[in-house]
Amino acid sequence: MKLVSPRKAEAGDKVAVMSPSFAAPAVAPAVHQQALRRLREVTGLVPVEFPTTRRLGASARDRADDLNAAFADPQIRAVLATIGGDDQITVIPHLDAGLLALDPKPFLGYSDNTNLLNWLWTNGVAGFYGGSTQVHLGPGPRVDPIHGQSLRAALLTGERIEITEPGESEDIGHDWNDPRALTEFGERDPTEPWVWSGPRTSVTGRTWGGCIEVIQWILTAGRFPHDPTALDGGILLLESSEELIPAREFGWILRSLGERGILTAVSAVVVARPPTSDFTVRPSPEARRAKRAEQRDTVIDLVARYNPEAVIVVGAPFGHTRPQWILPYGGFMTVDGVNRRLFADYG
Repeated sequence: MKLVSPRKAEAGDKVAVMSPSFAAPAVAPAVHQQALRRLREVTGLVPVEFPTTRRLGASARDRADDLNAAFADPQIRAVLATIGGDDQITVIPHLDAGLLALDPKPFLGYSDNTNLLNWLWTNGVAGFYGGSTQVHLGPGPRVDPIHGQSLRAALLTGERIEITEPGESEDIGHDWNDPRALTEFGERDPTEPWVWSGPRTSVTGRTWGGCIEVIQWILTAGRFPHDPTALDGGILLLESSEELIPAREFGWILRSLGERGILTAVSAVVVARPPTSDFTVRPSPEARRAKRAEQRDTVIDLVARYNPEAVIVVGAPFGHTRPQWILPYGGFMTVDGVNRRLFADYG
């Protein structure tokens, strides 16, 4: 499938900071303000808010109107989501693909923003999976280095970068209205090595995928090409959300992707380290490791069942854990099963 990779921004350009799902800045304005300041510092770009960026309960139509306005504005050179949510699927029907075609620009987001990234993908525009001003720029004492590096690459520089393991991970930070949220990370644990499976070969292809729960919604709504060969030779990105779905549910959705022909079409599958705790659920370290291992084993078994020729890597740091790499969505990645390395092209 052919996709356009929008041109990069330059220092001093404007970027839209928007809430296409949940308006998190309305409930935690201090974190939002720190995020805007850090966005300027890390990228040299000028954040621009829209009417629904801080408006709780904004209608799907109003949020879509803001997105259409951002895509139509020649001064806006990229669009960043403040956070995800759970109802962006209702925004998609109100978007104007004609505006997007006139001036393609990159969109950065994850989780519920899988809806918008898939819409861009089906309309021939590549984006980036990852990035949340409210989660990855605003909280904590600083921006994680791998997040800052991939943010600059996605927005400004466009180089090819090896995706590496930072060695630590957190599932959840402090409550945004706790003063510590502005100065401290959440509890971070050492990470386990990634697990590789499948043939010892190297695959380069365009990416598609996202949050697996949202992918299920997208397919139910019929918003994916009916012919899965659109993904031939591609790389499937999968991760699970803070809903902490059990491995069996992840497997049920993955099995449906297999029955749809998606697992057979792709040449590689990259699965993120999943979150296993939240503000109310905090299993022991041993229990969290066991939950991650159960999901890992489920993925490897099911992908191999539908496509034994696919290269699989499980545990990469993207999606709902932090530190987070932003990854191309519709752009190119290399999954090197020979040398056990992962690369992303941000061009």
